[in-house]
Amino acid sequence: MKVNTSLFVLAFCLLVIIANGQPLTQTIRGTVVDQILQTPIPGATVVIVNSDPLKGTSTGPDGTFRITAVPVGRQTLKISFMGYKDLLLSNIVVDAGKELVLTVNLEEAVQQVAEVTVKPQIEKDKPLNEMAAVSARTFSVEETQKFAAAVNDPARMATAYAGVVGADDGGNTIVIRGNSPTGLLWRMEGVEIPNPNHFANLGTAGGGISILSAQLLANSDFMTGAFPAEYGNALSGVFDLRLRKGNNAKREHTVQVGVLGIDVSSEGPFSKKYNGSYLFNYRYSTLGLLSKLGVSVGSAVNIFQDLSFNVYLPAGKAGTFTAFGFGGLSTSNTDAVKDSTKWVGEYDRYTDRFFANTGAAGITHTINFGRNALLKTVFLASAYRTGYRSEYLDEQYSPSARTNESFTVQKRIASSTLTYRFSPKWTLRTGLIGTQLVYDLSRKDWNTDLQVLENQIQTRNSTYTVQSFAQLNYRITDQLTVNAGLHYLRLLLNNTDAIEPRGSVRWAFSPNKSISVGYGLHSQLQNIGTYFVTDSLGNKLNQNLGFTRSHHLVLAYDWSINDHLRVKAETYYQSLFNIPISADKRNSFALVNSFDGLTTERLVNKGMGRNYGLELTVEQFLHNNFYFLWSSSLYNSEYRGSDGIWRDTRFNGRYASSFLAGKEISTGDRGLFRKSVIGLNVKVTYYGGYRTTPVDLEASRQKGETVLVESAAFSEQLPDYFRTDIRLSWKKNRVSSTRTLSLDVQNVTNRQNIFGQYYDPRAGQLKTSYMTGLIPVLSYRIAF
Repeated sequence: MKVNTSLFVLAFCLLVIIANGQPLTQTIRGTVVDQILQTPIPGATVVIVNSDPLKGTSTGPDGTFRITAVPVGRQTLKISFMGYKDLLLSNIVVDAGKELVLTVNLEEAVQQVAEVTVKPQIEKDKPLNEMAAVSARTFSVEETQKFAAAVNDPARMATAYAGVVGADDGGNTIVIRGNSPTGLLWRMEGVEIPNPNHFANLGTAGGGISILSAQLLANSDFMTGAFPAEYGNALSGVFDLRLRKGNNAKREHTVQVGVLGIDVSSEGPFSKKYNGSYLFNYRYSTLGLLSKLGVSVGSAVNIFQDLSFNVYLPAGKAGTFTAFGFGGLSTSNTDAVKDSTKWVGEYDRYTDRFFANTGAAGITHTINFGRNALLKTVFLASAYRTGYRSEYLDEQYSPSARTNESFTVQKRIASSTLTYRFSPKWTLRTGLIGTQLVYDLSRKDWNTDLQVLENQIQTRNSTYTVQSFAQLNYRITDQLTVNAGLHYLRLLLNNTDAIEPRGSVRWAFSPNKSISVGYGLHSQLQNIGTYFVTDSLGNKLNQNLGFTRSHHLVLAYDWSINDHLRVKAETYYQSLFNIPISADKRNSFALVNSFDGLTTERLVNKGMGRNYGLELTVEQFLHNNFYFLWSSSLYNSEYRGSDGIWRDTRFNGRYASSFLAGKEISTGDRGLFRKSVIGLNVKVTYYGGYRTTPVDLEASRQKGETVLVESAAFSEQLPDYFRTDIRLSWKKNRVSSTRTLSLDVQNVTNRQNIFGQYYDPRAGQLKTSYMTGLIPVLSYRIAF
């Protein structure tokens, strides 16, 4: 018996030694397709650069490829096919936990060169949309994961880019080139989606936490101005999100546990005989779980959950179908302190109940007609519902209502886009988008003068918008490209419409340098609630409001110093007009200073504005396991209200700078952290403080609430904003699994950045409100 036990222990130890000594490998699979028409390219060569012996393969009749036994770590692929530009995919991550499944887009060459070898270009920031020549870049899921304090959130990640700053540390709302945060458009799979964030108010483009899962996102585009003609109903920026397909050959799973929540993700094929796949992710907030277990989580309880999915359904000659969507539920509740001796400020006397539920589900159909046409049709149904109720405790602890809101907005969208390539030089893309808006809006707010709860919005109805576009891409040579197009937008509620010309030119005047210029006229609807604000007699004040509009002009210069180091400079000018301002008073009010675009004033489209600036980006893509991104901008943002005075907008910080860097350290095969990758990432942000209107202390004391000096609107600037974030991660690959432990710390120095001032009637003095301090986010993820 002793001999058998000893043999068993010896055999077990040998197996452990052998397992630890085996090189960890994984499979790289994918499909090579034409960038514009998405048709498969058979016979393309796919090679792992610097592999010894050389590893590679060719794509099959359906454009697919498979390379097995690829060592884990970072690899570089070279993809080649006659008549197309060679492509290098550098520093792609191969993990043991999941197969790497890629969709590779090859760009057709204008000059068909058969015998001349051209060095492939690495354009990691180049947008996926080939008609976006300025103020656009692609971003990867890896960036949302590795950038310090980005925590898988595209909006938080984007604050590292030039011209983009955060609006408030408590959420992920962003300000682009001095514009209102409401100017941002979210798209998914080619159609507009509702704001994909938890704890979001009506009309906002951000919130507290992103609903989107990094497990579903593929490389996507982010734009900050002069968008191509296919993008409508946006003034400041566009997130054009694309979803990845689930693994159609192998079932794989991911579980993540962290401070924010517990995620479960799964993907795989429906059967061995069918190439379709499913992919979904579900998350429930950690605080929500703790509260259900009876654990006290404080006086303010924020709970959320979300689900997102993408189902890929190829149908042979009938084309390809997908079903996709997301949904999020969030609540935030705060209870009043029922002990007057503990009241520090007026906020202690309020009970707040807030919820925000949003979701979208869609079906896409994509089909090729011949070798030159691609038709993509999308049907999407979305809904957003939010409610807010606030009650105030008097001295006898009796509650009385102060605010009661209930907003429901549903959209049903049908979109069809045809892309036709006449030749390698000429491509036409045209589309039609119809949207039905169904809304049920109610808002009552406290009138301090009358001491009553006053009805401000009350409507239930529907309307439609129609959009169409056409854009032409003319590649004169491989170095010179011209884009031109038109976008049309119409709101049937009041028959407001707009025709918007767009255009751009890009000239690569040397192998590593280019200059681009872009122009666009852009328009955006108002917050749906603003159209239905009523007076005391129930008359609608703003139903005939037109669009806010803006001319964008951008000049850009790109210099690729080498394969991994790039410099980009952009200067821009935006002329805003038709800004809603006060119709009955001569004052400083304008909707461009709003976070949500909702107001109770009667408005008229007579305001003007201008944003202009200079941006500089220096970026090193990952090289020798190190990357950095430094972006800086100087800008000015001004507007004119009904009083005819040009003023700084709320968001005119004048300057902004961000620096982030990261280092990956491979530990080798020895020690406690063997076969691991340690990541060290840092981000430093500095920008000018936002503008604020001074508080009239005496008037506030007389009225018992905050009263601003309206004539001095946004005349004061808050102190400069400074924040340092860090991210530490430890990734360990094991046979058939990858485990990652990470810690993100937002505002690691706990700097007290100022948000603004308000009058506290209980204290009888002004008080300062601050942004969020130090926030640690710890998470552990296993992929298998």
